[in-house]
Amino acid sequence: MEFKKFLLEKKLPSFLGICLLLFFFRYIPHPPNFTPVIAFAMYVPIIFGFWSIPFLILGYAITDFFIGFHSLLIWTWGSLAFIAILSKFSNGTVSRIVLSLFGALGFFIISNFGVWVGSSFYEPNVQGLIKCYILAIPFFTNTLISTLLFSSLFEIFLKYRIFFTSSQFRKVSWIFYHLIYILFLT
Repeated sequence: MEFKKFLLEKKLPSFLGICLLLFFFRYIPHPPNFTPVIAFAMYVPIIFGFWSIPFLILGYAITDFFIGFHSLLIWTWGSLAFIAILSKFSNGTVSRIVLSLFGALGFFIISNFGVWVGSSFYEPNVQGLIKCYILAIPFFTNTLISTLLFSSLFEIFLKYRIFFTSSQFRKVSWIFYHLIYILFLT
């Protein structure tokens, strides 16, 4: 019933646009861990409802199909599902941004635990786990900055109700395309 309501309220173009942006941001060259992935995992269920979580994870699965599957998928997809479920507890701008940052911390803890478990690079003891987390801190900095940036952008979209009808989506996607082209491809 909620999905039918979603289609009737014409949020489908916005949802598809967010999915396309997810694909785009995962493909363009970027600094390590500087992507909107965690913000997407937090805000897509807030905007479109809890039913969107499986589709969000499917979006990650499809992009991983093209990027390449790896041994940490269960840890990364699991942590993104955790973040999406965490979004259920948000009730305002500050709580959403704070939960996004906690989501980034959860992603860091879960995914790097997966690295430690699945890697022969680290010793299989507490010292190896600590070393794994310490070596991942520079990546975590990028994760925090990108999560804060993209969460703030989502908050602007929510505040000004910038979720689009089909004709508005075409105009905005044209703007995003040219903005990204200018920033990253020139």
